[in-house]
Amino acid sequence: MTEEFAEGEALTDGFHLVIDALKLNDIKTIYNVPGIPITDLGRYMQGAGMRVLSFRHEQNAGYAAAIAGFLTKKPGICLTVSAPGFLNGLTALAHATTNCFPMILISGSSEREIVDLQQGDYEEMDQLAIAKPLCKAAFRVLHAEDIGIGIARAIRAAVSGRPGGVYLDLPAKVFAQVMKAEDGEKSLVKVIDAAPRQLPAPDSVARALDVLKSAKRPLIILGKGAAYAQADDAIREFVEKSGIPYLPMSMAKGLLPDTHPQSAGAARSLALKGSDVVMLIGARLNWLLSHGKGKTWGDKPKKFIQVDIEPREMDSNIEIAAPLVGDIGSCVQALLDGMGDDWVTPPTEWTKEVKDKVDTNVARMAPRLQNNNTPMDYHGALGALRIIIKNRPDAILVNEGANTLDFTRSIIDMYQPRKRLDVGTWGVMGIGMGTAIAAAVETGKPVLAIEGDSAFGFSGMEIETICRYNLPICIVVFNNGGIYRGTDVNSSGGADVATTVFVKDARYDKMMEAFGGVGVHATSPDELSQAVNEAMDSGRPTLINAVIDSAAGTESGRIGNLNPQSVVAKK
Repeated sequence: MTEEFAEGEALTDGFHLVIDALKLNDIKTIYNVPGIPITDLGRYMQGAGMRVLSFRHEQNAGYAAAIAGFLTKKPGICLTVSAPGFLNGLTALAHATTNCFPMILISGSSEREIVDLQQGDYEEMDQLAIAKPLCKAAFRVLHAEDIGIGIARAIRAAVSGRPGGVYLDLPAKVFAQVMKAEDGEKSLVKVIDAAPRQLPAPDSVARALDVLKSAKRPLIILGKGAAYAQADDAIREFVEKSGIPYLPMSMAKGLLPDTHPQSAGAARSLALKGSDVVMLIGARLNWLLSHGKGKTWGDKPKKFIQVDIEPREMDSNIEIAAPLVGDIGSCVQALLDGMGDDWVTPPTEWTKEVKDKVDTNVARMAPRLQNNNTPMDYHGALGALRIIIKNRPDAILVNEGANTLDFTRSIIDMYQPRKRLDVGTWGVMGIGMGTAIAAAVETGKPVLAIEGDSAFGFSGMEIETICRYNLPICIVVFNNGGIYRGTDVNSSGGADVATTVFVKDARYDKMMEAFGGVGVHATSPDELSQAVNEAMDSGRPTLINAVIDSAAGTESGRIGNLNPQSVVAKK
């Protein structure tokens, strides 16, 4: 039944209630792909002063929303159309959940009455049921008066506890539902203390410190959870007061400068194998750390201290001797308070061993980073970019690929927190352009995206988006003509190229020129350095086609062992 309203009475509708609910909760940036049934919602959002960035593919809009959540600690919003658009956004939603990035995927959907009877509505799909296994929480709003509470629940679910992705389903007819403006305003919910502090138990803090005191060869591992926490000063004070060598995971690089005297980044193997007590701060013992066991960790027995907001993370692979559950800022501050003024730093034999190994490895690598070979190898190209980041520590580095990711992570030092953004826990290729766009939008800082040619292909069309919004993004495509390398051959001798080979001598720079940006073709480290510096100085959208030796690169970077090998002999 349609409600009757008095003539001249102030009214609102579902479109504006969504906008008002988001703005009430200080969410003013939307990443989306317009279409039925959310086209008008995007228009109204823009008209209401929100920033609405339209992408060429929902997956890339979703990656943008996910990294926006990481950078801001507020849920990034991805808005999609129904069914196919919703499905395109799901990879990013699952990526956000896996990486603990707060994000809300809002999708229009078909009418429940028709979907539930499977009567064949436009893009008919039970989107809520499909989304549930892939996110932290999922909600559907059927009535305009529930939009405020639905958005409030989505926000709280996304950022509280361990952050993650949330799905919010809005059937098309909800947008057009009308109600009194006064009642609509009353239905809105301002989320109070969305991510409350979770203080660690005092006995857990004492236990962790006791285990740490017992160590002769301690190691601290910082994960991206530590970077997300934005407890930068406390983390730095704790590491420095402890005197313990630390190892940053890739997106934790820069919490302390990679050149810090306690950094063990260039002595990773020694640090992992030689340690006897390991403290994990916002890091998980998943495949990226070989599950805390095996040859990566050596033969020495170890005790683990783990700081995490999620109690179920403890003992996920091995026994945790001292679990410390709570938000990272509170946990690190509690550790600092418990250390007192008489804290004894680790034996110099251990810290000197790590520092000497770091110095040796850095010195050994230095000549390789100074070559000016044509065509370039990874070391020469990244040696040039390494200097640029050193001179521009405030710039944000986005990085993806196989070899491009691995070499960049180990070669380019970071100096400030949350300046390195990459593929995350799953190693997802294709995050590059969405991540770069959100980084530029959310921070206002210049962005340098270092891309493998294969990884770039997943989201390359978004360079039009970069040009459309005139974002200060410089993209460097490491072009070696293939996946891993461009020299593989078709073993059958047939006319088709090998499955991992791309078009020879492709000119990605011409793509950027087609959309009005700056395209540069670079064949040496000197040319690359000049082009990147000019791009970063100008702030203009730029793509540099960096020609890398086609023979450079290894299978799957440094995780080729994850590819199963055939045991059937070739006959």
